[in-house]
Amino acid sequence: MSRVLIIGAGGVGSVVAHKCAQVPQVFGEIVLASRNREKCNAIAAQLGRPVRTELVDADDARQVADLIRKVQPDLVLHVALPYQDLAIMDACLETGVDYLDTANYEPPDVAKFEYSWQWAFRERFAQRGNMALLGCGFDPGVTNIFCAYARKHHFDEIHEVDIMDCNAGSHGKAFATNFNPEINIREVTQRGRYWEKGQWIDTEPFAMHKTFDFPEVGPREMYLMYHEELESLVQNLPGLRRIRFWMTFSQEYLTHLRVLQNVGLTRIDPVLFEGHPIVPLRFLKAVLPEPSSLGEHYTGKTNIGCLIRGVKDGRARSYYIFNVCDHAACYREVRAQAVSYTTGVPAMIGAQLMLTRQWHRPGVFNVEEFDPDPFMAALPRHGLPWVETFTDALL
Repeated sequence: MSRVLIIGAGGVGSVVAHKCAQVPQVFGEIVLASRNREKCNAIAAQLGRPVRTELVDADDARQVADLIRKVQPDLVLHVALPYQDLAIMDACLETGVDYLDTANYEPPDVAKFEYSWQWAFRERFAQRGNMALLGCGFDPGVTNIFCAYARKHHFDEIHEVDIMDCNAGSHGKAFATNFNPEINIREVTQRGRYWEKGQWIDTEPFAMHKTFDFPEVGPREMYLMYHEELESLVQNLPGLRRIRFWMTFSQEYLTHLRVLQNVGLTRIDPVLFEGHPIVPLRFLKAVLPEPSSLGEHYTGKTNIGCLIRGVKDGRARSYYIFNVCDHAACYREVRAQAVSYTTGVPAMIGAQLMLTRQWHRPGVFNVEEFDPDPFMAALPRHGLPWVETFTDALL
């Protein structure tokens, strides 16, 4: 049995704590920490076994290192804000502890998403003898593993990948985001980007869109975006010619977002208000519904998967692999909506594979660099069944 330190007490942190608590043979001790101890205590009260809670400001590497020394975990499972990735990685390096996260680092003052800052830790983690696993949520995370699994079992070479994320659920709010509003809005309002024929191609936000008929959901309009798993898969899928990421949005959501942009509430640069600098997007975050509060009345399903094309034994092949997750079922199990669930479950599975040494070597890695089979086997056992089919569908 191992001791794990979970940093973050939002929707994903709650799911991770619930799912770790369900596997006591691996997660012998669980410590949940954030800058809001009341949230940690509320999550701990929902669990059927004792969970220790701690207070920490994860922006401060010194505080995190001190907490690690106090707790003595075998793994730090970071599910707080992407802004805090580097501080927590620094603390793990200083204390000699393994690290896992679900989203790549981004600087607070620039909406820029790339792995370069974290990949720069590779040599130091390797020399320290510790491991860092990056992007172990669903997308990034499971979608990367879907690609690795397809490459291992169904293709000699993968040429094209389309990652498609559909949330067809309804939370009953006029406007809300399914995870941290600040991170979510920064992500969806940036320029689109995809990789084709050896180069990155930029697009205007929401300029490229297509309709896709998602199993168990139906036809939905999806929009091309940039997402961090594209960056690592370009490096780790030999023979790749094109990779794109798509996400569905309702017209109501896009209208609200356009209005918020037009009035300046999505800005990430400070403005003066009554003599005090405030960041408009952080103010907006304060007045929007808390994502972890959406689960109780959420209905509908998510569908996230990969449409993959390539060759096997000299013949062209098209393959679709996906997961469908039900919001209401997630709430009944762990009191969270499906977006948090689909991120938190893979984080727990990745932590389990690291702690049991099925996935472990010194350095910094993305999930597709490991054998996908034990992860794929664990997904349905822990609530995320997957479906695969060979298809003629094209985008």
